[in-house]
Order: sequence, then C-alpha cells, then structure tokens
Amino acid sequence: MSVFKPFVSSDVTVSPFEVNKTFTFNGVSELIDGVIDRFEGQNSTSSLWVSGSNPTGTIDSYNKFLVYRSIRELYYSNFIGNPDGAPTSVPSFNTDGTITGEPYTPSYYNYLSTTLPPERYYPTGSDEKICVYSIPSNKFGESIKPNSFRLQNGTDIIEDRGEGILYYNNNPMGSIIYEHGIVILTEGEVNPGSLYGSMIYGSGLYSVPPFTKLGSFTTGSNITCSFESTTTIFESQYKCTIRQNEFTFSQNPTLISGSSNSGIVSDFATGSYFNPYVTTVGLYNNANELLAVAKLAKPLPISQTTDTNIIINLDL
Repeated sequence: MSVFKPFVSSDVTVSPFEVNKTFTFNGVSELIDGVIDRFEGQNSTSSLWVSGSNPTGTIDSYNKFLVYRSIRELYYSNFIGNPDGAPTSVPSFNTDGTITGEPYTPSYYNYLSTTLPPERYYPTGSDEKICVYSIPSNKFGESIKPNSFRLQNGTDIIEDRGEGILYYNNNPMGSIIYEHGIVILTEGEVNPGSLYGSMIYGSGLYSVPPFTKLGSFTTGSNITCSFESTTTIFESQYKCTIRQNEFTFSQNPTLISGSSNSGIVSDFATGSYFNPYVTTVGLYNNANELLAVAKLAKPLPISQTTDTNIIINLDL
C-alpha cells in the first residue's frame, strides 16, 4: 500500500496563458474611484520654477511644466529633432572609422509599441499643452491590451488601433504606452512622410487642425474611459498516475469492523475482488505538508488491470 507517491518531472507541466479583463469608467467620479488621474502638461516659458506652483492633476498635484518635461524625456526624447515625429537622425559609422551625421543624435529607450517605423509627435512651442491620463497598475495589470483603449467625451472619441498611436477622427493625436498605463494626447504640425493630416504643397508641411478638444479631455466631467487589462496566469498541470497495484487499500473508517480502534477490517474489504474508489487527491510538499486538495466530481474506481490517471490543473 502507498500513501504518498512523488511526482517525476514528466508528471508536471507549467503553461502560461494570457487573460484579459474589461474596465469601463463613466464620469469623473468613477475615474477618481478607479485612481485614474488626469494631468495637463505645459511648456512654460517661465525660467523660475516654484514648488507647488502651476498645479495640475485630479487626484495628485504636480507642476504642469514638470509633467510636460517628464513625458517628453521618457517617451519622446528620440523624436524631438524631427518635426514630423519620426526618430531623429542617427550617426553613420563609416568604413574609415569616422562618424558622420547630425549634431543631435540621441539614442534613448522610448518604450515603442511596434516594430513598424515609429512616429511620435510632441509639441515643443512656447506654452503648448498636452493631456496625460495615468492608469494604475492594479487596473491594467502587466499592460493595457493593444487595440482596446477608448476615451470618449460626449460625441468626441479617441481610440487606440493597436500600434501605440491614438486617433481622433482618423487623425493621430497622441500615444499610449501600454506597459505603463500612460495615455498622452498631443496637438500640432508635422512634416511629410508621417500619418498626420493633408499636405500643403510648397510648404513642406502637413497641416493639422489644432486639437481644440484637448482642454475638454483634460478637465471635462463627461468622460468615459474603457480598456482591457492583460495578466499572465501560469497553469500547473499535475498527472497523478495510480498503477494497478497501488492504493489498493481504502482509508475510509467505515471499513473497520466493530470498534473504530479495533483495527479489524471488514471481510468484504479483504477479498481480491475489493476495488476502492478515489474521491480526493492531496498535493504535498517534501515535508509532507498538505498544500492543495482536489475533489473529484464523483467517486472514481481504481482499475485493477490498467493505470488510472487523474489530471489536476492548478492556476496561479
């Protein structure tokens, strides 16, 4: 009779799989309850920064200029040199060992969301503004699911199309950083070759109407925000194999004849025809401490001629 049986490596399989959950927040009160903060960033022309001045934020308060510069440094530092939002020029390493290129050739990590040619426009004019939505990690999990984010204010809708770019009326109007839960709304003009607007011949620029809705998305109260979170769950599968000569004795106390302390087993449980049933499987660690209990939907007879396999799935 076996009471404990160890697993071998082939008996245990661990498989990761991704799960998603949809969140929808209607109105400012639900945004605040969900700890989704909104900020206005501004490229202030003031040379003096005073702590606590020019505040922004629905929940936490920060300086508008610091919000503007923080977003610029984290997500747009490689894209400031070119007005079309494409990456700035990179240096050329020549065969003779010399390096040529534009003077401004940064190489920062800006959390790009796709391997496609990146385009991120960021307004750099005096007093230009941005709008930032900050979603907490306990809501988006590991990341926001691409192509799931949607922001609505009345009839105005901003949505993500799965490439890290936000669109308003089919015009790119910002970026979404899936792994940080950061939504950035911008406005401005860009050069040819990008996805923004329509060309003005002879000027070398695409014209983009100012995003006049920026303020309403920053301070408006009729805001609906929805997205799907992403979390990876690891499913452990344990294969419990009972050989035909194993676990042939039941631990059910009703098999004891007479007094429960007599230790005498009833006659029907001692014959070769006796076939015990499995109702519960316990998983133990190396110290024989019970970690998990699996209950079968109905008693399962142990075969006397073939192996009996019980598969236990444990999600963590």
